[in-house]
Amino acid sequence: MLTRLFRVHGLLVASHPWEVIVGTVTLTVCLMSMNMFTGNDQICGWNFDCPKNDEQILSSDIIILTITRCIAIVYIYFQFQNLRQLGSKYILGIAGLFTIFSSFVFSSVVIHFLDKELIGLNEALPFFLLLIDLSKACSLAKFALSSSSQDEVRSNIAHGMAVLGPTFTLDALVECLVIGVGTMSGVKQLEIMCCFGCMSVLASYFVFLTFFPACVSLVLELSRESPEGHPIWHQSHFSKVLEEEDNEPNPVTQRVKMIMSLGLVMVHAHSRWIAEPTSINTTVGLPEVATELDHLSPRRIEPDKPLWHFYLTRMITLDVEQVICLALALVLAVKYIFFEQAEMESTLSLKYPITLSTHTPNLQQSSESCYRQDVCARPTLHPKTLVPAAAHREDTDEVIRPSSDMSAKSLFVVGTEEEEFKSGTSQLRPFREPRELEQCLAILKNPELGPSSLSDAEVMMLVNSKHIPAYKLEAMMEKPERGVAIRRQMISPQLPFPSALSSLPYTDYDYAKVVGTCCENVIGYVPVPVGVAGPLCLDGKWFQVPMATTEGCLVASTNRGCRAITLGGGASSRILADSMTRGPVVRLPSAQYAADVKAWLETADGFQILKEAFDNTSRFARLQKLLVGLAGRNLYIRFHSKTGDAMGMNMISKGTEQALRTLQQHFPELQVLAVSGNFCTDKKPAAINWIEGRGKSVVCEATIPAAVVREVLKTTTEALVEVNIHKNLVGSAMAGSIGGFNAHAANLVAAIYIACGQDPAQSVGSSNCITLMEASGPTGEDLYITCTMPSIELGTVGGGTNLPPQQACLQMLGVQGASEVCPGKNAQELARIVCGTVLAGELSLMAALAAGHLVKSHMTHNRSKVNLQESPGTCTSKAS
Repeated sequence: MLTRLFRVHGLLVASHPWEVIVGTVTLTVCLMSMNMFTGNDQICGWNFDCPKNDEQILSSDIIILTITRCIAIVYIYFQFQNLRQLGSKYILGIAGLFTIFSSFVFSSVVIHFLDKELIGLNEALPFFLLLIDLSKACSLAKFALSSSSQDEVRSNIAHGMAVLGPTFTLDALVECLVIGVGTMSGVKQLEIMCCFGCMSVLASYFVFLTFFPACVSLVLELSRESPEGHPIWHQSHFSKVLEEEDNEPNPVTQRVKMIMSLGLVMVHAHSRWIAEPTSINTTVGLPEVATELDHLSPRRIEPDKPLWHFYLTRMITLDVEQVICLALALVLAVKYIFFEQAEMESTLSLKYPITLSTHTPNLQQSSESCYRQDVCARPTLHPKTLVPAAAHREDTDEVIRPSSDMSAKSLFVVGTEEEEFKSGTSQLRPFREPRELEQCLAILKNPELGPSSLSDAEVMMLVNSKHIPAYKLEAMMEKPERGVAIRRQMISPQLPFPSALSSLPYTDYDYAKVVGTCCENVIGYVPVPVGVAGPLCLDGKWFQVPMATTEGCLVASTNRGCRAITLGGGASSRILADSMTRGPVVRLPSAQYAADVKAWLETADGFQILKEAFDNTSRFARLQKLLVGLAGRNLYIRFHSKTGDAMGMNMISKGTEQALRTLQQHFPELQVLAVSGNFCTDKKPAAINWIEGRGKSVVCEATIPAAVVREVLKTTTEALVEVNIHKNLVGSAMAGSIGGFNAHAANLVAAIYIACGQDPAQSVGSSNCITLMEASGPTGEDLYITCTMPSIELGTVGGGTNLPPQQACLQMLGVQGASEVCPGKNAQELARIVCGTVLAGELSLMAALAAGHLVKSHMTHNRSKVNLQESPGTCTSKAS
């Protein structure tokens, strides 16, 4: 209910940003103007003479207050420094606006509702700064920045509000109640400070719910289009924030916060409504006290200067501690703006959009100007030979290709260089020598110039001099694609054939979703053909199965199997088990001690202790069982856990580490040798996966009528059953196979895994399958076939499933992302599809073997038409 309310509120705010911003600003202005109705018109020092109390301000108090202010300034500086490392100038700008506006609202509320002067905030503002937390605001901005259209911005902001709103509400409530305890201390200054703190929390909460999401939506709407025709604010690398592990708050933490809130409410109620009446008697002497303090009341005087001049004089009169704080703030601001380079420089600046054809205004066209060129000196190419090639490049894809001059094999025409030819002028930049290292380094660190003002040769010089890490090229260039292009230029001269990369594409790819997640030192991508087999009728649903493969006949054969299954009424499947495993190895002082630990782990109490530690590390990881093996004084503990829609290796590894720490608390002499002791077992053939299962254990069955066997599969049930027994069962047993009692399950598993963004190496264990066939039906001519796969390791979130092409294949199957209905449902559905597709592939291949059509079909569909004798570099008898 609360989540739905925040979702509706977020959608309303994101859909009407102007109304919300104007309304919020109007409310703030109204708060500021309330002093004419509720404020005190007696201003000490201007029109009233206010006698001061003879309180002595200790120097230690001033020192403590100054240190507090400095800590607050440094804290804000580090918050903005962390924000800058996210690589988005938008988040920085919005966060700064959020901070300033929160301070504005907070100050106005404190001034006019508590009837305090502006100077009275000097002691409260440092505490307010220490209470500022921009993490949730930045998370909401990341939700919005992961969108690809304005409509998606609104829906993502609504989703972000639904996720973060309840958590932020509970956090604000807990903070107010905790800070509010100080208002009952009886110490006047502490009560005022705590009151200010509560007001700051409420102000931040108010801005987060109204002004901030409206600003995010409005800023992204105003910066909708880039010169390249795409949303200029689209940042796909922020999609990580939407992953399954980070979206929802930890229910244990939420429950603890609610218990704390209830307890603090009881404390406040007791102190204010029960303990308060005891202080009534203390007011008896108030008239006498007031009479004694009459001489201390303020007396009206004639102002000798205008009110604005009075406040201006008061504001510019600084004490020593104020000078210190101001100087620290200025130093950090200068350091942040001029002397720091963001680790992932954003390309989304509205002021400096990405355009390589436009010259930087601050650079003069002189002999020292910078132009892109290769590292090695090559024969000079005349403009006449290049302009015609560039003329027809406007509507074609950017690919890297070798020069036609074979003497310059490592001279590449890179897409980023050819954009210069599209500037509308026929003039071609001449090749120039790179500038000095110091000058290039200064340009790189200049926020207004940056890497876009450097040529490729100069960037490579900075890489060779270790000023730019080679593995950070994508992050430090203005476009990740340019970093990939420069890396290709650097390694091409080192290859046996410098033009080897000419056929490896690298352009038109979203590397932001690859770097830091899927691959390092990227030099391009390998397009793999994707075919479709289907429709596959499975559990009453119809699926078009994507398969990425370079093996001819595989898709066609699987498609025939799908047709046979569909004509037979479809296949049925069941999930037998769902648990990912991790098997660490630990060492004990002796074998007897190891046996005692094993016995303790196998008890209900021991398992429960580890389960509590394990389950607290994730919202989805739930420890199901432990399998403990002993070898000498070593223990091998196999953790079985559910992992939701994720494949779950990282999730279960994190839980395993925490469980092992808990185990070490009970057995201090236990030594963890490795978090993975090959008892899992991952990416290796293993009998334990075949017997105990790993990931999803699935069984699938189908009955194929005799007529379909004869007309579609071109064979008989008797022949299929006989071949299956002697090939898949006896033949595999003769080979000593583990889990390989099938014809070609790995073919189907690998093809689906590559298409759907799974880890191809896990096709080793996931291909464990036993295929059984038997005659059925009234006449014994129908075919009953089953495939049992105990260890299908896959997921629909994380890893390669974040890449757009792989997401498209998952969307074909209706299982992309995390299930909103039941965690883990999408991954289980994908496992069923894998098993059903394997059954279709097994059926068709076994039919081809039984009918003797295998060799003939492969000669027709799986033979290369290229004459190998004509390909260069072929060894022939004449050459030898």
